[in-house]
Parts: sequence; structure tokens; C-alpha cells
Amino acid sequence: MKKISDSEVRWGVLGVGNVCEVKSAPAMNHIPHSKLVAVMRRDEKKVKDYATRHGVSKWYTSAHDLVNDPEVNAIYIATPPNSHLELTRLAASVGKPVYVEKPMARTYAECLEMIGICEKAGVPLYVAYYRRALPHFLKIKQLLDEGAIGEVRTVHINLKQVIKPDVVVHLENNWRIDPKIAGGGYFFDLASHQLDLLDFFFGKITLSNGFSGNQANEYDAEDIVVGSFVFESGVIGSGNWCFAASKSAEIDEIVIDGSIGQIRFATFGKGEFTLSLDYEKAEHFHLKLPHHIQQPLIKSIVGDLLGTDTCPSTGISGARTNRVMGELVKTRI
Repeated sequence: MKKISDSEVRWGVLGVGNVCEVKSAPAMNHIPHSKLVAVMRRDEKKVKDYATRHGVSKWYTSAHDLVNDPEVNAIYIATPPNSHLELTRLAASVGKPVYVEKPMARTYAECLEMIGICEKAGVPLYVAYYRRALPHFLKIKQLLDEGAIGEVRTVHINLKQVIKPDVVVHLENNWRIDPKIAGGGYFFDLASHQLDLLDFFFGKITLSNGFSGNQANEYDAEDIVVGSFVFESGVIGSGNWCFAASKSAEIDEIVIDGSIGQIRFATFGKGEFTLSLDYEKAEHFHLKLPHHIQQPLIKSIVGDLLGTDTCPSTGISGARTNRVMGELVKTRI
């Protein structure tokens, strides 16, 4: 079923910051029946510069003006999480589909409100958990579904970073560690990708519990989280996230253990993973990632809106990730 009446998706982007330079918005012009037609940022100098460099014909400093542009028929919200709810409300009020950056919002309650707003307006809601559409993760899911490692028993997330990761160097202001803006700290920014990916692999998490703390006292948000969770499929998982670790302790690894083998991969890696089976040599896979990392997911959204495909990342699935994150950090030590 088509979600828009046009034969082409014409995107308007709210908040053309760093994520829109390579990862997302440029991909919209490389997908059939898709076009980036308008961008918005409150800073006039910066939005004009973005529009000029990326060949976008129209730019705005007002979200209201972009959303009401008659040429725009789909909205991409690429702002920090604290504005996702109100911008979703604005886009839905004029009947335009919404694609929102991750995490979907600051809290599970905000996510539920966004879902309700879009359902009432009759517009689709998608979330930028683009790892659901990347080739190596699709291959891992295929192997899991085919029983390549037998019955899946457990999954363990281990993510440790130094207090000031490399990404901070490239940010004008580090809103990712301001709970009022982001909902939490780096855990909300990075673990959201991991938990959503595991939701994609194993289905929704039905039970979760954890502890969070701030050991380094560098900012207000949590810098350490540990927790456990159970999937509806019966898989049991655990996670250990530390954002105040030593350089030597840095790690990004997820390990999936089955009855006859194991899969290991980095969430933020280069399209690689390792499959190890009992009594066999480990097999290393390396699949090429797209230049515009969100392109496969955006392509599925375009297809979903035009009635030719289905998008794997929706408001419903995105909200589940916020719910679990909230439960994992709820008990502060």
C-alpha cells in the first residue's frame, strides 16, 4: 500500500548538521524516485552553506516554513532528540511522513507520544536505525535464521571508550552527554544502535534490568551501565558499557553464542564479522559498506512510501529500544 500519493519522495530535512554531510541526506539523491529538495537550520549562514555545497535548491531557517513547503512530501528530522517530539508533531500536522534520527526521543514516553501523533494523523513514522539494512548485519541475521550456530543461547555486548572519544573533536557542542537534550549520555547515543540491532536479530526484549553510574564525574549523564535482558525468543543477553575506560581497555564487540558455534562483530566497525563453528576453522566475512551509510535504510523507506518495499525500522521498533535503555539506566548507583 502506498503511503504517499506521489510517484516520487521529495525530502525536506530539519537540522542539517554533521549527520547530514555524508551519512544520510546526500543519499536521498542517489535513490530512484527520491530527491532532496529543501533543508532547514536556524543558523542562516550554515544552512545556506550546506545548500550551496550539496546543490539543494531551497533552504529555510524555520521548521514551520520547510514543513509547509508544498513541494516537500516527506520530512527527515536530523536534530538532537529533545526536539524530535515537537518536530514530529509539526510534520504530522500537515500530513507528511516522518523519518527521525536515533535515538527516537529522550524517553519511552516521548516515543509513545510520537507514535500516537503519527497514528492519529495517518502518517508513517520511521527511525534511523540504519544498521538493520547494512549488508553484514543482514548476513548475520540470515545465518542466525538458518541455524548456522545452532540454537542461540546468549548474546553479550562489550563497549568501552575513553572519556573523550575521537568523535568529540569534530563536534561544535557535545549535546550527546547532556541528558536534557539527549536523554542520557553516550549510552543513549551508541547503545541504542546495539540494542536495536539485537531487537532486529532476536525480536523484542521482554525483560530488562540494569545499573548505571557516573564514575568519572566529567558530565551529568551516566558514564557506565551494566545490565541483562531477555528476548521474546528466549535468548538471554547482557551488556557492559563504560565511557570512562583506559585506552588499553577500549573495545567494541558483540558475541552471539549458539549450541554449535559463535558469531563475533563490532557494531561500529567496517562491515566485518567472524563465524566460528565447533571443530572448524573460524570464517571471516567482510562485506563492503555503502559510502552513504544510511542509504540502504532510506531506500527501504522510499519503497515503503511508494508501496514497493517495507522498512525494517519503524516508530514501534524504535520505541522498544528507548524502553529498554530507560530500564537499564533506571537504578543509578
